[in-house]
Amino acid sequence: MKSRQKLKILEISPFSAGICGVWTRVKAEAELLSRKHDVFVFSSNIIRGTGEKETACENEIINKLKIKRFKTYSSFGENTFFWNCRKSALELKPDIIITHAYRQYYSTLALKIAKKLKIPCVLVTHAPFLDKKLRNWKLNLAVSLYDNLIGKKILNEYDKVFTITKWEIPYLLALGIKKEKIVYSPNGIPEEFFKLKLKKPKNKIKKILFLGRISPIKDLSILIKAIALLKSKNLIVNLVGPAEAEYKNKLENEIKKVQLEKTIKFLPAVYDLKKKINLIDNYDIFILPSKREGMPQALIEAMARKKLVISSITDGGKEIIQEKRNGFLFEIGNQEQLAEKLALALNEKNAKTITKMQKNALNSVKQFFWLSLIKKTEKIINKLTKNKI
Repeated sequence: MKSRQKLKILEISPFSAGICGVWTRVKAEAELLSRKHDVFVFSSNIIRGTGEKETACENEIINKLKIKRFKTYSSFGENTFFWNCRKSALELKPDIIITHAYRQYYSTLALKIAKKLKIPCVLVTHAPFLDKKLRNWKLNLAVSLYDNLIGKKILNEYDKVFTITKWEIPYLLALGIKKEKIVYSPNGIPEEFFKLKLKKPKNKIKKILFLGRISPIKDLSILIKAIALLKSKNLIVNLVGPAEAEYKNKLENEIKKVQLEKTIKFLPAVYDLKKKINLIDNYDIFILPSKREGMPQALIEAMARKKLVISSITDGGKEIIQEKRNGFLFEIGNQEQLAEKLALALNEKNAKTITKMQKNALNSVKQFFWLSLIKKTEKIINKLTKNKI
């Protein structure tokens, strides 16, 4: 039989700099694929997650990844940027295109480029089915028009559609996609989260961590209000991540209002993987109070380090957490419920139950080990490109 060929893989992403759930997935997947193949990433030049209007350099190499960024010429909403990689993609002549995020102009363009080159094209959806209440009427109208006029028409034209969550699948089926086109392909956890020795926190007082973008969608006001309700002085709460300046100022005012300046503090983002793991290990409880989460990366990473996790009941949160088995859940925006779950977590009488929940948390996220997930992706890529052993 023919030996396996080294493929030229093009991944198209909205961002390739800063903090972004999509970029986290693309970077991890692309780096693993680059162990055997030539992998290129095309993206906009926007730096995501800092709250500032920054742009990244045009070309960059990260490990073996070759990144090319394109200048944006317009935008719509917070996440939709228009940029054109058609010419560069045609010149590259990849063997397969993997495009990330449904309802994006470049993902529709990727399909057209793939047809021109007569190569397969895979779409990774990234859980775009947001609650209408979290969008303004203009965005809801745009989403409805796209789904009905474009989505229903083109979804079946992709060779495969990868969903990062299971809860997306009914939405896609409702849009008319063939069931056999859908592949469940969740975001993974780097091997270091499982291989590095677990360290139990040695804190004299309990430490609580939020790790992620400091932005309105994370609803950190709820966490501040819940901590105030507890009226406990034996807590340290750190909010770690890149912050949107206006939102951070709002939160700082809320912290002052409830006189929790000594309890709740902001810390800068941590990008180095080992430093991030050491950071998580130093805390007792991880909290994610978001209004919306598709596939919460920070949550599953905290669980991989045996943290007690508490999440709002978002689509992503409730898919990962089973109440009182591997974590706690509370209603979105309900500070009283969050305070109740925190009180349970902090009560020494529940120590044995909490220890069991932490063990279950680790076991429940072993399914997201990146090295296992990438093998499935490689098999699909090889089949689509007829790249046989």
